[in-house]
Amino acid sequence: MIQGALLIALAALLWATTGIVAKSLFTGTELQPVTLGFLRLVVAVPFFWLLMLRERQQLKRTAEGTSATTGGVWKMGKKAFLPLAALGLFQAFYQGSYLLAVDLTGAGIATLIALCLPPVLVSLLAAPLLGEKPGWLTIAALIAAIIGTGMLVLSDMDTAGTLRLGGILVALFAAVVYSGFTLTSRYSSAGTGVFTTAFICFFTAALIMLPVVALSGGFEGLDSLGISQWLMIAYIGVVPTCIGYVSFFTGMKTTPATLSSIIVTMEPLFVALLAWLFLGEVLGPTGIAGALILTAAVIVASKYGGKSGTSQKADAG
Repeated sequence: MIQGALLIALAALLWATTGIVAKSLFTGTELQPVTLGFLRLVVAVPFFWLLMLRERQQLKRTAEGTSATTGGVWKMGKKAFLPLAALGLFQAFYQGSYLLAVDLTGAGIATLIALCLPPVLVSLLAAPLLGEKPGWLTIAALIAAIIGTGMLVLSDMDTAGTLRLGGILVALFAAVVYSGFTLTSRYSSAGTGVFTTAFICFFTAALIMLPVVALSGGFEGLDSLGISQWLMIAYIGVVPTCIGYVSFFTGMKTTPATLSSIIVTMEPLFVALLAWLFLGEVLGPTGIAGALILTAAVIVASKYGGKSGTSQKADAG
């Protein structure tokens, strides 16, 4: 169990590096956030294709000698495929909005808002949508999350010298999108392997983002990127996306879901620390207090707000 918990913590740390590397790319180049999101998926999709094939082979071997059957992703029924495609739609919107929020504000505040609010929102929305009645602790967590977010915004105003309203609103939008992703993943979680889910999700998201990048001129200027910038893009696609995802699900095999959901909340804190170390982003006393309040709200929501949906995470970071 300790090894599993450490693997999940490693995944959270790897995911945390996404915003840091992305902010460095946006600062030093003209690369658009939506283009980076698309390229990240392009790098990751072949990896998850191979993992999906391996997963299908393992399921086939398990089913041999029984009445169970396994088909390829192309044999998946419409009822099972549509929710997974919907996850791809949410993933596409999340990739673009999260990276845009990082560009418009900072890696720390964008990640804290985009990733800490969804567990609390999901715990609240699960009541009318999934019949999971929220208790008073969930409601208290929502209030605390709102207070913590407000403190983060005030801290960002003090640091930046202005209200970066556009970036904060985009981060809030990313939080809402990821909440929809989590709720949809709960609905579609039964009967589909995790890597099959991941491949369909990322492949669909890439298809959705392709015309957006093309029409917005996102491919212009890519030939001006240097080797170091391409290595940074490859890093985002390979390390936090592929390696982080595998580390997470390997750790999930021996770690209780509640504990894993709490460990994952370290990701925004890792981002805040890395943003301070490498980007010079300072939260200040008010921001640190807000981050701690927001993290506490996430832990309460994850522990008492019903299923966390963590087992269906497809790399939000």
